[in-house]
Amino acid sequence: MGFLSIFLGTVGLGIGFVIGLCLGFYFFIYSDPETKPFEDPVVKPISELDLMSIQDLIPEIPLWLKNPDYDRVDWLNKFVACMWPYLDKAICAAIKQSTEPIFADYIGHGHRPIEAITFETLSLGTLPPTFQGIKVCETDENQLVMEPAVKWAGNPNIVIAVKISYLCIKIQLVDLQVFVVPRVILKPLVSTFPCFSNVVVSLMEKPHVDFGLKVLGGDVMSIPGLYRLVQDIIKKEVAKLYLWPQTLQIPILDSSLGIVKRPVGVLHVKVVQATKLMKMDILGLSDPYVKLKLSGEMLPSKKTTIKKKTLNPVWNETFKLVVKDPQAQTLQVNVYDWDKVGSHDRLGMQVVPLKLLTPNETLELTLDLLKNTNVSDPQKKQQRGQIMLELTYAPFKEDSEVLSGPLSPLKRENGVWSGGESPSGAGAGVLLVTIQGAEDIEGEHHNNPYAMVIFRGETKRTKRIKRTRDPKWNEEFQFMLDEPPIQDKIHIKIMSRRSRMSFYHKESLGHVDINLADVVYNGRINHKFHLIDSKNGLVHVELRWRET
Repeated sequence: MGFLSIFLGTVGLGIGFVIGLCLGFYFFIYSDPETKPFEDPVVKPISELDLMSIQDLIPEIPLWLKNPDYDRVDWLNKFVACMWPYLDKAICAAIKQSTEPIFADYIGHGHRPIEAITFETLSLGTLPPTFQGIKVCETDENQLVMEPAVKWAGNPNIVIAVKISYLCIKIQLVDLQVFVVPRVILKPLVSTFPCFSNVVVSLMEKPHVDFGLKVLGGDVMSIPGLYRLVQDIIKKEVAKLYLWPQTLQIPILDSSLGIVKRPVGVLHVKVVQATKLMKMDILGLSDPYVKLKLSGEMLPSKKTTIKKKTLNPVWNETFKLVVKDPQAQTLQVNVYDWDKVGSHDRLGMQVVPLKLLTPNETLELTLDLLKNTNVSDPQKKQQRGQIMLELTYAPFKEDSEVLSGPLSPLKRENGVWSGGESPSGAGAGVLLVTIQGAEDIEGEHHNNPYAMVIFRGETKRTKRIKRTRDPKWNEEFQFMLDEPPIQDKIHIKIMSRRSRMSFYHKESLGHVDINLADVVYNGRINHKFHLIDSKNGLVHVELRWRET
């Protein structure tokens, strides 16, 4: 009886399952269920919603509404929506170009069976990303910092075909959702359109990425545990590449187009002597001196002393020139005959490309003086004498070396550094002073401000800007020094001057004295200083100490 009951129960279960399946299919196909008429959704203002409804809406509220630091940018969303069909094609072309070398690494190498990887379909869909808001950050640096909140719930259609022998596997990416708040920095700001040379992008938080992945028509993301695993892998890989302090840098302008280059080293030039110079005086002699200048610089030339009545002068004088591009710059050497009346006659000239120099090695040169650099000039071969130089290019130390000094304060007594070694070995270097601008300066009689930089008896000044209380100069000045200015101060004075003579022709708008010990120790400071003798005035100064 026991066996018979089990047998009959199994048969009954099978017959019942088949009958139920047939009935369910019949009612699903042929039944006509009652459908309720479509009703318009109920729309209520936020003030009338209950607590649960408001909590459900919070994730969808744009960031500009939740955070007052973010600005509403509907105009930008309209712009992106109009441009999206063209942006779609441009971005897809860039994706194909960047992924081709990556795919090539997986095809046919070693024992890999993959024969081809291609995009069967590549489209970002019809739904553009939207900007939930944008925050512009204030900074004292020569840059513009923005943090846009980008949300994209798109409908892309991306199908990748992977061919393995006779099998073609299709992988499709669908239902992509991305939410990210990147930091976008435009730097440095320059005077050449579009007025910035690089775009630097980094992520301040891990992005939210959600998508569906179909392989051979089946959604593999529905496999238990796989969805969470893929999410974690994507976030970690993206964070490894672009999470701050890692950045993605996109160059916009070529380095030669108006970008202010920073000094990278010092050129030591020793003018030894010259021989067989041309005769320029009535007595058959000359009064020669030498002018030195680097190409691309607006600074005054360096000059030797004048040697009277000789054609074979000996100087043995050393000069230092700041180098910004050792691969492109040249040293321009000009020898002149000094005249008491009228212009000075040029005895000859020569140029030396800095790329011929090996860093920290002295090169001795004996150069034939030329009339000019024009190869077609028939007088170029005329003998004009020779000049002997000793050149040494000393590049600046890396910032990491400069900033690795001792933490204790340093003092110098009788030429000896106490409290440890001198910063970076107490070598020669250049002090770079950049006067960025001023704020809230106000004169009693007029506001035509300019800045004066006074250091060790040398005075340099910016251009004068008329009728403003917030001038922007962005001018850099250089001071060559034989040792770090650890105990020095630099005096910066803001003045105002009228173009015509009057009783109040000049007026002081404030001043400040800055200790340079912190600059030597840190390598760089960028700060806004309060002006003395000014009610609310500030001056924005960047100081750098670069040492060889």
